This record gives sequence, C-alpha cells and structure tokens, in this order.
Amino acid sequence: MPDIKPERVLSDLRTLATFGAYKTGVHRPTLSEQDIAAREWFVGRMREAGLDAAIDGIANILGRSPTAGRKALAGSHLESQNHAGWLDGPLGCVYALEAARAIAEDAATSHLGVDVAVFCDEEGHFGSFLGSRSFIGLLEESEIYAACNHATGKSMRDALKAAGWSGRRRHAIDPARYAAFFEAHIEQGDTLESTGLKIGVVTAIVAIWQYKLTAEGEQNHAGTTSMARRRDAGLELVRLLGAIDARFPDDGTYRARPG
Repeated sequence: MPDIKPERVLSDLRTLATFGAYKTGVHRPTLSEQDIAAREWFVGRMREAGLDAAIDGIANILGRSPTAGRKALAGSHLESQNHAGWLDGPLGCVYALEAARAIAEDAATSHLGVDVAVFCDEEGHFGSFLGSRSFIGLLEESEIYAACNHATGKSMRDALKAAGWSGRRRHAIDPARYAAFFEAHIEQGDTLESTGLKIGVVTAIVAIWQYKLTAEGEQNHAGTTSMARRRDAGLELVRLLGAIDARFPDDGTYRARPG
C-alpha cells in the first residue's frame, strides 16, 4: 500500500498559499505574477518527484510519468478566484502529485504511473475553461489571441509572452495513454459535513444552464394607478423567483447516500 505522507501534502499546500496570500486565503488570478511563480514552483516539485514536467503555450502544466503502460491522469488548477480560498484547485494538484510520488516510492506499485495535469484559467479570468479545452483539442489559437482579462484588459497573448511561454507547443491528451482521470476537490457545499462523512466519491454533477428572461411591464402613476391595473415587471420576476424556490426542493434536491 503506497505510503501517503500528510506532512508533505500540507507543506506543499501551505507553500502554494504563499503565492498571492490574502488574509486567510489567496488572490492569484490567471497569469498574474503570483500565478506564474506558483506554476514555476510546482513544475519544480513535479520534477523532484521524477516526472517529466513542462509548461506549455497556454500555461497548462503536464508532468509525465516515466513508467510503461497505461496510466492514471489526475490534477486540477492553480489559479484562484479573486480573494478566494487556498484549497480550491491546489488541493487537486497536490493530491495528484502526492499520488504520483507515493506510488513511485512503493516497490509494489512503482511500475504504475500517474501523470499530473494543471489546467490554466479554470476560473475564467480570460475565458471559459481555456486550459482544459486546449488539452482535449477544442481550443483554436485564434481564441487564445482574442482572450482578454476581464478585470485588467490585458490580453492572454501578452500575458503568455510576459511569462515567456508564448509560442510553446500546447500539451494534448493522448487517450491511449490513460485508463482514468481523477480530480480531488474540497466540497463546496455542506453534504459531507452535515452527514458526518470525511470523503465522498462524486457520481453526479450539476450541469449549469443559463437563461435570460425579460419581463415587460407598463409605466404608470404610482399614486393613482389601482393595484388591479398595475403591470409591475419587477413584481412578476419576484413571483417567478418564489415559484422556482418552491419547486426546486422537490425536483432538484440530491440526497447523499452513506457507504
């Protein structure tokens, strides 16, 4: 059984939290100075673990195991949301790295391999899942050139150039190389805590759909227009929100099963 070293995991997580430390969390936007430093540091940790690691032309990191045969792929992202927590993303990256280290260090499992992936911009500072879409071949170079940081106005092309990564070949998934993909993540709800569980395996995930609704009302005199005559668009939207809130507990509640 591979020997997971909790102190090594915590050390890596706490070191990552120093890149862009903010109060009890971090502020590490994609391709910020702090994010670039965190990626370079993490590549070093990958190489110390015996992985062939490199940052590509969209700031994705891939650490490849030298073992033969099919492997597991695991990882997450390193950038943070603005002024956010220190575990969202880095936990999955460090857990993947620790799995690769522990499996390689155990004689009984050293023939097995874990590749570690760190995807860029999962938090959407420049676009929509640019790093992971690039990895699976769903991102054109033109989209990278058009991507722009929503807060600073800086283009992704310029940010990659400043980091020294512009023009590098982008990593691409080789489906034949992998038997599975895993991502460890902190729970962002309360299911585990409320049920007294420490860990869970995700068997379903929310598919997010966005809708734009327009409510059209009628402007009229607030003092003399009778309540029956009023056509208040805001009030109708409030009623709609109330109806949705009343309906969702029956249709949308997922109940975790222990075991």
